[in-house]
Amino acid sequence: MKSFMDKDFMLSTDTASELFHSYAERMPIIDYHCHIDPAEIARDRQFDSITQVWLGGDHYKWRLMRSAGVEEKYITGDAPEREKFRKWAETLSRAIGNPLYHWSHLELQRYFGYTGVLNADTADEVWELTGEALRSPDMSVRNIIRRSNVDVICTTDDPADSLDQHKAIAEDTSFDVKVYPAWRPDKAMNIEKPDFAEYIAKLSGVSGIDISSWDSLKDALVKRMDHFASMGCKVSDHAWEFPYYAPISDAKANEILQKKLSGGEVNDTEKVQFKTAFMLFMGRMYHRYGWAMQLHMGAKRDNNKVMFDRLGPDTGYDCISTYTSSADLADFLNALEVTGELPKTIIYSLNPHDDQAIDTILGCFQSSDAVGKIQHGSAWWFNDHETGMKAQLTSLGNLGYLAGFVGMLTDSRSFLSYPRHEYFRRILCDLFGSWVEQGKYPADMKTLGSIVEDISYNNAKRYFGF
Repeated sequence: MKSFMDKDFMLSTDTASELFHSYAERMPIIDYHCHIDPAEIARDRQFDSITQVWLGGDHYKWRLMRSAGVEEKYITGDAPEREKFRKWAETLSRAIGNPLYHWSHLELQRYFGYTGVLNADTADEVWELTGEALRSPDMSVRNIIRRSNVDVICTTDDPADSLDQHKAIAEDTSFDVKVYPAWRPDKAMNIEKPDFAEYIAKLSGVSGIDISSWDSLKDALVKRMDHFASMGCKVSDHAWEFPYYAPISDAKANEILQKKLSGGEVNDTEKVQFKTAFMLFMGRMYHRYGWAMQLHMGAKRDNNKVMFDRLGPDTGYDCISTYTSSADLADFLNALEVTGELPKTIIYSLNPHDDQAIDTILGCFQSSDAVGKIQHGSAWWFNDHETGMKAQLTSLGNLGYLAGFVGMLTDSRSFLSYPRHEYFRRILCDLFGSWVEQGKYPADMKTLGSIVEDISYNNAKRYFGF
């Protein structure tokens, strides 16, 4: 029996162990999509407790605690931080099969040197150990990033954001990790939302352009893209949550926008039409700017209205949707390809049943513009566990060019989440090792090692141009 989470954790063969320890383990990290707050990097925040780092916004953990019957006051409520942590420790101890069990213990090992097991009996010991460590200057936000071997971080930012924090980080020569904004314009697209007009007014103020038409909205977005580009932005991100592709004329897009801005309500057809027009315009702009376009599909959000009204979005009440249409996605990409304006694109789906559909779409639009110009994004959100990662990697290997894959990202709000890259790399090496051991690929460690290094780091560096 193997020891619990030892140095060969998740590495089931000698080949896997060699690939990880000789190649993957030492590679830096490019975290090209996450939700951490750049202000906390700018001011080099110091955390007071492990609760602040682990439970202060992590809806993965919140969902698990609710499933274990924990009262909400210990999750998002006003219970003391130590009590919240105890409840998390009690929950985690029985979370067999959940990746949170592995992530939490990897973080305890890598950042705090704790090789024991977190449970109700050890909760106080771990609380004291982590609290003392977190209060040390060595565990400030910037030092956590440094010791995690992070090279580049891309945050998630709204077009109306000032990016002042990114500017402050870039101008601070004492911190050499690159922190770039990533363009997330969902609020400018979601015309059906009650606060859409209010947001457009905000965007008008920030851009200095009176947004009263489709053309002026595009002008305002381009002006803000110029600002993002000046701060090093090279990647965009979209929640692709409309069910079909419905192209319209600019005149029709203007009519729908005018209807909404004048106080009217758009119907379901108009909503999809406007979003299609918006995405086509954005795709063309990304091609012009040389940015990569990330599309996150297959999520149905905020399903529990009672808790949404109480806590708001991103609090753990989302699920997998089955309405994603690969045919409509292909039509969207084709419309950009026809005019020579298809940007580098990364496609993620929350529904694991979409893996093969995505991988067949990729092959329709690849070109010499970039290695793996159209990417199948890493196993996302509800799929970033061993089963989901191996399924995504296997599907991409079966139907595409796995050696060109841009690899893992954290998609996280926590500064202790970088071991998720290690988790991914261990799974990657174990998968490759199993193929070698089964005689499905030769034991050519030079080639295998270079592929592992590329997927871990080099491909992303080349793809995004960091």
